[in-house]
Amino acid sequence: MNGKLERSGDAWRLRFERTLAHPPEKVWRAITEPEHLAAWFPDTVFVSEWIVGAPLRFGQPGHEFDGEVLVVEEGAMVEFRWGTDVIRLELRPVEGGTRLTLTDTIDQLGKAARDAAGWHACLDQLEAHLVGVHGPSASETWRAVHPGYVESFGPEAATIGPPQGAP
Repeated sequence: MNGKLERSGDAWRLRFERTLAHPPEKVWRAITEPEHLAAWFPDTVFVSEWIVGAPLRFGQPGHEFDGEVLVVEEGAMVEFRWGTDVIRLELRPVEGGTRLTLTDTIDQLGKAARDAAGWHACLDQLEAHLVGVHGPSASETWRAVHPGYVESFGPEAATIGPPQGAP
C-alpha cells in the first residue's frame, strides 16, 4: 500500500506519492484539464478555470455538490475543496519524469481506508491514462487494495463502508 495516513490537527490526511515517467507539463494537463480528469478523477468535475476562489461543481445532475479552488501554482500545485475534503496535487520534476504528491485531508477517520483504496485506484487510472492504455477498472483495484489499507490503518479507519457502486 503506497498511501499513508497522517494526523493533521483535528483532521486526518491521506498522502500518496508516485513517480510518473512523464514531464510535469503533461501531468499538469492530466490533473487540471476536464477531458483528462474524466479519465481518472473519481467524480465529474465542472471547473470554469483554475484560479483561487473559483467555484467547482462535482457529481452528476441531481447529485451535485460544491467545491472551490483554494490554491494554484501554475504547473506545480493545485488545491481545492471537494465537498468536505481538501485535495492537494503537487508536482515536482525528477529525473525521468514527475513526482506527484496527492494529499486528501478528511474529517472522519472512519473513511480513511475506504478513501485510500479509492485514491490508490484513481492514481493507477491516472498512470494508465498518461501511458494511453486502459488498466483494471477502479472498482477492481479498490476491491484488491482495500483490505491492505484496513490492515495498515487499523479497524477504526474502516468504520465507513465502500463508496456507492463498489461491491
